[in-house]
Amino acid sequence: MASKLTPFAFRSAPRALRQLQRTQWRSLSAAPARRSDQLMVHRDTDVNNPSIPFKFTPQNEELIKEVLSRYPSQYKKAAVMPILDLGQRQHGFTSISVMNEVARILEMPPMRVYEVATFYTMYNRNPVGKFHVQVCTTTPCMLCNSDAVMKACEDFLGIHHGQTTKDGLFTLTEVECLGACANAPMIQINDDYYEDLTYDTTVSLLKALQHAAEVTGAGKGAAGLGGEAGKGAITGVKVPTPGPLSSRKSCEPAGGLTSLTGEPWGNEKLRTDGEL
Repeated sequence: MASKLTPFAFRSAPRALRQLQRTQWRSLSAAPARRSDQLMVHRDTDVNNPSIPFKFTPQNEELIKEVLSRYPSQYKKAAVMPILDLGQRQHGFTSISVMNEVARILEMPPMRVYEVATFYTMYNRNPVGKFHVQVCTTTPCMLCNSDAVMKACEDFLGIHHGQTTKDGLFTLTEVECLGACANAPMIQINDDYYEDLTYDTTVSLLKALQHAAEVTGAGKGAAGLGGEAGKGAITGVKVPTPGPLSSRKSCEPAGGLTSLTGEPWGNEKLRTDGEL
C-alpha cells in the first residue's frame, strides 16, 4: 500500500512546497481617492440636501393628477419621468428633495427614483443657470464646425463645459446628438433649438438672451423667458426665434430643391376607391 502512495507523495510535495515559498503580495495604491462631481452619487450641499422642503404647487398637483390618469393605478410608478421633469421645472433642478417627493407621490422606493434621475442626462442634479446652453458636438455637428459654436460660448461666457457664470445666468454643457443633424451645428437652450449656427450668430444669440434677462429682471433657475419673451415680442427686447438662424425656414436645402423636382413617374396610384 505504501508503495502505491509513494509516487503520489513525491509528485504533490514539491507543488505544496512551491505554494508555501511563493510570497503573497497585495497591490495597494497610495493615491488619494478622486471625488468626481459627476459620479452617480448624491452628496449633501447647502442647496441640495434632504432637509430642504419641496412640495409641488397647487397648479402642478393638478397636472400630476392628469398625468397619473394616463396609467392604470397599479402602474402609476411609470409616471416617474414626467413627474420628475415637472419637479425640475418648478425647482430649477432635480434635487434630492424633488426625488423624495416624487417617490412619496408614486408610492415607490426612493432608490428607484434615484436610479431614473441618475441615468437620464436631462435631469440636472445640480443647480443650473437661467439659460442652460447645451452644445451638440457629435459627428454631424462636428463636421459642420461645432468647434466654432463651442468656442463662441466659451469666449463670450468665460466658462467651460459643466460650469455656470458667476451671475447664475448661463450654464454651458457639451452634449451628444440632439437629433437636429440636418440643421447642424446647433445648440439647445432650455427647451428651444437654435440651428445653422456660426461663431458670430452664436455670440449674437447669447448677447440677446443676456440683454433680455437684464431688461425683464429674470433671475437664476427659471425655465427660460418663455411666452412672448421667447418670441422676442417684449418691448425693447429682440430674442432670435428658435430654429435655423440662417436663410432657411426649416431643414430644406440651402441651395434650393435638388430632388423631386418633377412629376412622379410610374403607377404610384394602386387603388381607385379612395382608401389610399
